[in-house]
Amino acid sequence: MICLLPHCAYLSETSRMLELHRALTALGVPVRVATHGGPHERRLVEAGVQYDVLGPGLSPARSAAFVASAIGLGDPSQSMYDDPELRGYVQAEAEYFRAHGITVAVTGFTLTTLLSSRLAGVQVITEHAGSFVPPVFERRMLPNPSTPIDRRLSRLPGWLRRYVLNKTLHRLPAYTAGFNRIATELGVEQVPSLPALLLGDLSLVPEIPEVLGIPNADLEAWRPGRGYRSGARLTSVGPLYAHLDLPIPAHVEKFLGGEGPAVYVAMTSTPAAMVREVVTALQALDARILVAGTVHDLHDLQSPQVCVGGTLPSHLVMPRVDLAVTTAGQGSTQTAMASGCPLLGIPLHLEQDLNIHLIERLGAARHIAPPDLRQLTATATAMLGNANHLAAAERIQKLYAAADGPAEAARAIVAQGSLR
Repeated sequence: MICLLPHCAYLSETSRMLELHRALTALGVPVRVATHGGPHERRLVEAGVQYDVLGPGLSPARSAAFVASAIGLGDPSQSMYDDPELRGYVQAEAEYFRAHGITVAVTGFTLTTLLSSRLAGVQVITEHAGSFVPPVFERRMLPNPSTPIDRRLSRLPGWLRRYVLNKTLHRLPAYTAGFNRIATELGVEQVPSLPALLLGDLSLVPEIPEVLGIPNADLEAWRPGRGYRSGARLTSVGPLYAHLDLPIPAHVEKFLGGEGPAVYVAMTSTPAAMVREVVTALQALDARILVAGTVHDLHDLQSPQVCVGGTLPSHLVMPRVDLAVTTAGQGSTQTAMASGCPLLGIPLHLEQDLNIHLIERLGAARHIAPPDLRQLTATATAMLGNANHLAAAERIQKLYAAADGPAEAARAIVAQGSLR
């Protein structure tokens, strides 16, 4: 039995698990879904997916605190959970796996499964690393980080910072301390590095080689060395992004039908203050601005120029706008490219830095580091109506149209389960 474990503090992780659920169901494969809870549980309900909540459930406040403490945002010396919480979730998951005959756990950033899978003797498959996988840094492909994960790196010149990051990332223990304390206590395999925290027994790499820049065969051939758990493997599956089964609200539909260029701001796991700063900067443009509010109350931004929605089906919105502004998470980046929509990324951590770098080198995007938001107005102005950015995004759109990431991922999950 396969169990999907979305982290419902994140719209992206919840929506990707829904894509996998649909694809596995289409193959006739029975699936269970379990979560720690969170504000995006409602997406499961709306999709008609039955699920179980493990533990006390994540309140909106705890979900927001988790996101703020996560990789690239929180202090690297902590592990997003305190020890009692982490221990409780690991034990609850392991008990659930045993009770329901789970043989394969597929996680979207429910990182406790790295320990509970070992405790229960099941395989764990991850998708949340995205393109942030060892062959990328082994080829020195990570860009200069917008926000260095290690303060010591911030004192280095850019070229050296990038070299050191790529060279030593597999030895960086950031965010792993709590996991390793509980692993030792429970007598299971530790997590030796930050990259290892993102990898399972099998990690689904949701990108095409034309964008990633690494052949599929090279991903499949990778084997773990120092800094990784033994037995970790990679497989390429193609784009994996949300197709939320939600209508476009009437007021948003009316706004999209207006005249003049339109910019879509979708920064879903970002502090509300940063979203407000971005929208304020974009108001200097001669353009209409649509904002995906998701869990934030941003309705005070509403004006004749600015339209505020809630959780919006971005795969239906982005084909109808001229520019998307996101934090360059995997889901929003791929949705923009699948829509043929140029992207302006404001990356908050290493994985997002990489996502926007891969698209930017193909000509379909630009990026601004969070400390440089004063450049946002000028950069967005330069991008609007830029035929080169649009043509590059449309080239990637055609490549994505030939791939079926969810179906490939489902087949890989089933194949992994058959190895037991």
